Amino acid sequence: MTARTSAPPRFRFDAEDLDRFRELQQLAYRCAQNVADWLGPGVTEREAASRLRRELVSAGVQDFFHVPFAWFGDRTAFRHFRTPLQFFATGRRLEEGMCFVLDCAPVVDGYTADIGYAGKIGDNPLWDRIALDLREYRELILQEVRQRKPLNEVYAAVDALIAKHGYDNRHRVYPGRVIGHQVTRMTARGPAGVNLFGFGVRTLQTLGRELVSERLQGRSPLWADGRSSRHAPTPGLWAVEPHVGFRDVGLKFEELLVVTEDDAYWLDDDLPHVRRWENAANAANAAAAEAAR
Repeated sequence: MTARTSAPPRFRFDAEDLDRFRELQQLAYRCAQNVADWLGPGVTEREAASRLRRELVSAGVQDFFHVPFAWFGDRTAFRHFRTPLQFFATGRRLEEGMCFVLDCAPVVDGYTADIGYAGKIGDNPLWDRIALDLREYRELILQEVRQRKPLNEVYAAVDALIAKHGYDNRHRVYPGRVIGHQVTRMTARGPAGVNLFGFGVRTLQTLGRELVSERLQGRSPLWADGRSSRHAPTPGLWAVEPHVGFRDVGLKFEELLVVTEDDAYWLDDDLPHVRRWENAANAANAAAAEAAR
């Protein structure tokens, strides 16, 4: 497909729009936190995903970009995943010391969020170490995007950091090897709550339209490591999800990154993984101050 020459893309959301996206992202994380607090040994992935969906609907969610997912144990690292069907929740039961990931993408009034919540049951020192290391990926992505580097180069920088840590890239297992995708306010019509292959019908309509429109301009709303991502970050909102693994432990965060014509920033810093890093840093500083006395 030949790219057209056109005016540079512009950021199309105002302050009210960003507030609505932020409120929805907070709602999604609250629901995921509620489910995480409820989880315990013996619960299955299907039960967790179903509970997450009920929490979201009760909170006012009208539709889903994709159905809620829950992954336990080695499935958090997508080990042995070969087909898209393996992403759907299974009968895998949670056990003491096991890690989990909850992923949901609610839609309210067309506004969309897409979040990933990582946790564990009981002690898991390896999980603790990876959870702290994830902070570097969030900082790196923002730094690289602010420099307007091509998306495939940012992807490569994340891969290099994963290798430096001794982990392996698990977002390469996602369909299209994506580390992120654009999020917009959906305007497609159709029955809410109806999904096809795990994606909402309205989502597929909107995504299809965006994909065609962006490809005509030589860009893609899907952020991967190939030819289609050899362009600077397109202004808009991006759901970004660096996913790393080591052996049978997989962790990720997923949240919205705001990209304007000349800047970038994470939509919200009041999120569970960010608070975890801040608490760990505060504890380390307090311990260092106590030792210096």
